[in-house]
Amino acid sequence: MDKPKVIGVTGGSGSGKTLFINQLIERLPEVAVHSMDNYYIKRTLQPKDDKGVENFDTLDSINLEKYIADLKLLISGQSLELEEYNYNNPGAAKKIIEVKSADIILVEGIFALYTEDLRDLLDLKIFIEAPGYLRLKRRIIRDEERGYDLDDVLYRFEHHVTPAFYNYIEPSRKWADIIIPNHDNFEKGLEVILAFLNR
Repeated sequence: MDKPKVIGVTGGSGSGKTLFINQLIERLPEVAVHSMDNYYIKRTLQPKDDKGVENFDTLDSINLEKYIADLKLLISGQSLELEEYNYNNPGAAKKIIEVKSADIILVEGIFALYTEDLRDLLDLKIFIEAPGYLRLKRRIIRDEERGYDLDDVLYRFEHHVTPAFYNYIEPSRKWADIIIPNHDNFEKGLEVILAFLNR
């Protein structure tokens, strides 16, 4: 197998990364998704803020070293077996998933462009952009569907998500090869990426 094309996709929480990737998957024949969500450390080990609330939006929240090591395995043609992320819900059943290497590997996560070690493995770097008020609106809708309390969602967005955006995610925008606005849709940007991948 030829070396896969490795595409990094990042953006703030609620920017539309997951929807963008799902649209790519629907239109491409062979894709492996390497999601950073599956590399969150256990809830009991998560860093906490001054009020004792777990903060899932720091570099210490995710095992980046293993994430990068596993990406190298995928690039070499090997498959992965991972415990699927359950949104840190201790009551959810654990599920083991297999991620098979493919011609195209989508690297997805809020820190996908942040570290040089990870950027060096990417053939194309994409930043999905959306204004803060839209990201908050989408986050509220998404997290309420997952059963989160609204006060908790708002607290985390203000004290965890927003600082993480300005500390880690927004600064990584400068490394992006393509910036795709997602104010209401990203169809044109999606077509550009598909044309590149199908070339």
